[in-house]
Amino acid sequence: MRVVIQRVSSASVAINGTVNGAIHRGLMVLVGIEEADGAEDIGWLCNKMVNLRIFDDEAGVMNRSVKDIDGEILLISQFTLHASTKKGNRPSYIKAAKPDISIPLYEQLVRQLSADLGRPVATGIFGADMKVSLTNDGPVTIVIDSKNRE
Repeated sequence: MRVVIQRVSSASVAINGTVNGAIHRGLMVLVGIEEADGAEDIGWLCNKMVNLRIFDDEAGVMNRSVKDIDGEILLISQFTLHASTKKGNRPSYIKAAKPDISIPLYEQLVRQLSADLGRPVATGIFGADMKVSLTNDGPVTIVIDSKNRE
């Protein structure tokens, strides 16, 4: 699994002009799922996301996690995170998992992330045409791939 995490002061996702999920201070996370992903990737990434110390403490040092600040998370599925651009100019999405694999993993990720955060996680709708809006705070943007743990 590959995630792009952005520290935000606000973020929302709209589908057909209707807001499906919105948060205030917290993390807006794009997630791409590949065929080789499983429960171990979910557990590792959820722990990493909720404990990642990228929010300022009273001294202005990035030393607090989204849990520490009682922040929120907006999680959006995005298969294009597994685009391969090695050949030609048209990206290949061959590594992105098909819906029969990715939907159950995405739903499991939402459940686990909500449990680890201790509050519901806002989401888009898997596979929908979504319009994402956010105010990146910092800016702070971090990319994590569960296949690169070491």
